[in-house]
Amino acid sequence: MDKQAKCDPAVSAAGVSTHGDRMELHPSRRGFIAGGMVGMITPSVAGLLVSQVDAASMQHDSPSPPAAGGGAQLVREPVRPGGGPRRVPFVDGEPLRQPEIRRSEKGELRTTLRAAYSWQEIGGYQLHLRGYEGMMPGPTLRVQPGDVLRIRLINDLPPNRETMPLQMNQPHMLNLTNFHFHGAHTSPDGISDNVLRTMEPGQSYDVEIRIPEDHPRGTYWYHPHHHGSADIQLSSGMVGAIVIEDGPEQVPEVAAAKDLTMVLGEVVFDGFGMVEGFDALFSETSTRFLSLNGQRNPTITMRPGEVQRWRLVHAGYQDDLFLVLDSHQLHAIARDGVGLVIIGEGQICTDQPDRKDAVLIAPGQRIDVLVKAGTPGTYEFKALPYNQGYPSPFGPIARVKVEGEPLPMALPGRLAPPPLASIRDEEITNRRRLTFSADLPENDAAAHWREFRFLVDGRSFDIDRVDHRIKLGAVEEWEIVNLHFHDHIFHIHVNPFELVKVNGEYVPSVWLDTVVLPRNGSITIRSRFLDYVGKYVLHCHMMNHEELGMMQLIEVYA
Repeated sequence: MDKQAKCDPAVSAAGVSTHGDRMELHPSRRGFIAGGMVGMITPSVAGLLVSQVDAASMQHDSPSPPAAGGGAQLVREPVRPGGGPRRVPFVDGEPLRQPEIRRSEKGELRTTLRAAYSWQEIGGYQLHLRGYEGMMPGPTLRVQPGDVLRIRLINDLPPNRETMPLQMNQPHMLNLTNFHFHGAHTSPDGISDNVLRTMEPGQSYDVEIRIPEDHPRGTYWYHPHHHGSADIQLSSGMVGAIVIEDGPEQVPEVAAAKDLTMVLGEVVFDGFGMVEGFDALFSETSTRFLSLNGQRNPTITMRPGEVQRWRLVHAGYQDDLFLVLDSHQLHAIARDGVGLVIIGEGQICTDQPDRKDAVLIAPGQRIDVLVKAGTPGTYEFKALPYNQGYPSPFGPIARVKVEGEPLPMALPGRLAPPPLASIRDEEITNRRRLTFSADLPENDAAAHWREFRFLVDGRSFDIDRVDHRIKLGAVEEWEIVNLHFHDHIFHIHVNPFELVKVNGEYVPSVWLDTVVLPRNGSITIRSRFLDYVGKYVLHCHMMNHEELGMMQLIEVYA
C-alpha cells in the first residue's frame, strides 16, 4: 500500500527541538543511561543492552511512531550470549514481499527516514541490525523527473563508543551516517546528495534533492556513505530503492509488465546476530546467505506467458552475483537507471563470458530485466558459482512458481529511445589515467584486515586532498587500470559515464554509473561534467575496499 510519510518539524511531546537543518532528540533518562553504557562497552554487549531497554522507553525516545507492519518492534528477548544468534522458525518459500512505497505528490516527496536498530527475522535467524524505519530494505521512494525529494533523516542510533581515530581508512565511529542517492545526477553540495556531511547520533537532518526535469527515468537506490561507517551500515540493511517512474516514451510491452522492486542483499552477522565489527565482513567468505527484499528464498508467482519487469538492485556490500532463472531468460532492458539501446547489452564478465543465460550484477548496480514465464512449474532463481578473483557467493535467491490461467504477453521488439547521447571523439577536452591496486600482507589467510590497503593511484583516501579538479562543462575520457588480481567495482557520483572499451577493446557503448573493473585489466569511459559544481567521490563499490582507502575526491569548479 502506498504511503507518504510527512515530518512535522515542530517541537513534539517526545522531546524534539529544531536547530537550523538539524533536529535534536532529548532522550529519557533511562534511554540516556543505556546509550551512555553503550559508549563504554564492547559491541556485542552493547547490542544486548540496547535490546533490553523496555518498549515504552524506546517509543518515548523516538520522534515518530513505528511504521505499521515494518518490523519496528525493537524489544524482544535478548540474543543469547555465547550461543550464537537466536534461531527462529523459518518458512521456506513464503510469498515475495514488496517494500513499502512512498510516492511523490504534486512535485514533492516529503518523508522521514529513521535510522535505528531493530529486530529482523530472516532465514531462520533473529538478528539485531541497523536499518531504516525498522524495515529490511527501507521503503521504496517513487518520484518523477523535476520532483524535489525532501527527507528528514533521524539518526536514532546509539552514541559512538569511540572518538575519531587518527587512521581514517579503517572502520570507525559506526553510528555516524549520512544519505546518498546512488546514481542520481543531482547537486553534491549543501543539503543535497552530499556524502561529505556528518549526521550524528541523537540528531536529525534535512536532505533536499532536486531532480532535474530531464533526468533519466529508471531504477536507483539510497544508502549511507559516511566514510568509516558506510560498510557496516549498508551490510546491516540500511538500503532502499528509488524509482524515477516511466514516462510516455516507454514502449507498450514494458508498460504492461507487472513492475517488481527486487533488492538483492548479502546477509552477514556475527556470533551475536549483529554487524558490529569489520571482522564480520572482511573475509571473502563472510556472506551467510543471499536475500531478496529482506527474505530468504521467497516465492514469486507468475502465470504462463506473463511478462514481469524485475528492477534488480544489488544492495550487497561486497560481491558480484551471477544470476540465472532455470529454463528462462533474463532480458536486460536498462542498466543503472538508463535504458539500453539493445536488449541485453553492457555486460562485463571476467569468468564464463560466453554464457548467455546468466546476468552478472555487481554491488551498486541496478539491472531492469523482463521475464516471460514458461510452462507451469517451479523454477529456481539463483546465483551461480562465479570467479571474480575469488569465489563469489552462490545459492538460491527465490523460486518462481508458474501456475494458473495463461496470460499471453509479448516481449518488446524495440526499446525506448536512449535518454543520453553518445560522446563523440571531438567533444573530449581532457584524458586521465587512474590505477586501482592493493597493498597486501604476505599470507592473506593468516592476516588481519588491518594489514590490507586498497589504493587509487597508489594512495589511500584523504578527505582533505582533492585528487581531481575538473572544470564544469568538461568532457573527459578516462582509462582506469586494475593492477590487482581481483576484480574491482568502479563507481562515480553525480555524472554517469559511457563505457566504450574493456581491456583496450571497443565494446558497444552503454551508460552506467557502476561497472566491473576487470582484474589485471582496464576499462575506458567517457563522461560529461555538467550542471553541478562541488566535491564528490569515486570509489570501489566493494565497500570493504572503499572503507580501507580505495576512494578519491573530485572537485568540479566553474
